Amino acid sequence: MSDELPTGPKESPPALRAGPREVWKKGGRLLSVLLAVNVLLIACTLISGGAFNKVAVYDTDVFALLTAMMLLAGLWILFYLLRTVRSPDSVPYRDSHAGPIWLRGGLVLFGICTLVMDVFKTGYYSSFFECQSAIKILHPLTQAVFVIVQTYFLWVSAKDCIHTHLDLTRCGLMFTITTNLAIWMAAVVDESVHQAHSYSDSNSSTSHTRLALDLERAGSTVGGDCSCNTAVCQIFQQGYFYLYPFNIEYSLFASTMLYVMWKNVGRLLASSTHGHSHTPSSVSLFRETFFAGPVLGLMLFVVGLAVLIIYEVQVSEERGRAQQALVIYYSFTIVCLGLMTLVSLSGSVIYRFDRRAMDHHKNPTRTLDVALLMGAALGQYAISYYSIVAVVVGTPRDLLAALNLAHALLMIAQQTFQNVFIIESLHRGPPGAEPHPTPPKEPCHGLTFTNLDALHTLPTCPPTPRLVGPNPAGPQEAVGSIVAPRSPWKRRCLKDIALFLLPCNVILWIMSAFGTRPHFSNTVEVDFYGYSLWAAIVNICLPFGIFYRMHAVSSLVEVYVLS
Repeated sequence: MSDELPTGPKESPPALRAGPREVWKKGGRLLSVLLAVNVLLIACTLISGGAFNKVAVYDTDVFALLTAMMLLAGLWILFYLLRTVRSPDSVPYRDSHAGPIWLRGGLVLFGICTLVMDVFKTGYYSSFFECQSAIKILHPLTQAVFVIVQTYFLWVSAKDCIHTHLDLTRCGLMFTITTNLAIWMAAVVDESVHQAHSYSDSNSSTSHTRLALDLERAGSTVGGDCSCNTAVCQIFQQGYFYLYPFNIEYSLFASTMLYVMWKNVGRLLASSTHGHSHTPSSVSLFRETFFAGPVLGLMLFVVGLAVLIIYEVQVSEERGRAQQALVIYYSFTIVCLGLMTLVSLSGSVIYRFDRRAMDHHKNPTRTLDVALLMGAALGQYAISYYSIVAVVVGTPRDLLAALNLAHALLMIAQQTFQNVFIIESLHRGPPGAEPHPTPPKEPCHGLTFTNLDALHTLPTCPPTPRLVGPNPAGPQEAVGSIVAPRSPWKRRCLKDIALFLLPCNVILWIMSAFGTRPHFSNTVEVDFYGYSLWAAIVNICLPFGIFYRMHAVSSLVEVYVLS
């Protein structure tokens, strides 16, 4: 047989032929981003204006804008599902990294809780329908339909690398992201006003401005004719406020998944890059752990729930009981954050002895995860540094001030070391990806190759893979001669660390999302900065800290799988 390769015209792979389909990729992205920025600024203007009673923007204006945005986004989603995806060769590739099952499962869970919240809102506003604007009832109903349609859309299409209607798809995805962010901002503002009202009541404050604004936004009084006096109405009112954290997380989860879809529009993938998705089998889910991590994490989770109940019961009572509740809360969080810091640091130390190669492939999902972890941590960083300054410079030198200072310092250390551990874990290769010596290069003629892939580097000669040859010992031994198995103790330790950090982040999210506000119960910062400034700092930064915890949970699940 001749040693020369056959001559003649060579046909490019299908992925390479698809390249000229889009010659204006950056321009299409720029157009969609400009659309999103302008719509988001309009939404921010109305939502922030509706948060101040001196501005002639009412909650009905905000509801009307959000309803219109959800209707437009829902119509585009239906067009995508019924027209765009069904076009010939519309989805030639699917990104295996995008939309993992645990992320979509979390989206469904938060979506169900959002639907319950919409039921409570509808029931609440229907209690005095005759004196309410119709938009207040239409808004939760529209949001319920939007949540159902968007959840189905993300469940079936989160992995799509769409190659049809490129500019329209980018603009539609960006507009849907903007809609979710606007819903998130409205929920955060409404919850912050509600917390400010609760703080004013607990401190017997006569802040008429905040009280009147909260009553106007909640719809408790409209011209003195509407009142929420029945038990059912009050249950609806309290219920949808307690379900706001789930609505907030749903909007942020959906925004992150939509952003990955936006990055994947027009993306070219090699067939060999699909197989990097690793899902543990149900048999070995907990078998490869020492069980110390999950057991200790579940113990802290249960203790945290008890601390949360004690805090909620005692913090609104007389000052002595409130200080006792704060001491219990700070003591628990100091212990929890200290253990999380040490465990995260030990995980980084274990990686110093890990032989797995670093994964440098392009991965929009991982890039977004890292950016969100780093960005969301800034919110809690800001609150902690403001607390440190208030405690160190302020006059109180009691036990509560010392616990507050230790809590702030440990919060900074814990998030720093946890970010380092998670980011390093996400950039590690899959299990068994230890680097091995590169075989010597061979000429480009007269060899039989398998699995040629020229999409990433496009060299003149194809990269030299393993030669196909006889192996009497079988294929398993051939693979074992190149890639040796990792040490089991390192794999088990990394899994234990991930399973310990996961319930700890969940309980910290629950405590922050469901009304635990030591920032106002502990008066050190309020006395130092004044209520207005401190409330603005907390209300702006705390939502990012709450989102950090839930996003860290989804990242730790990915870390567990990759370990």
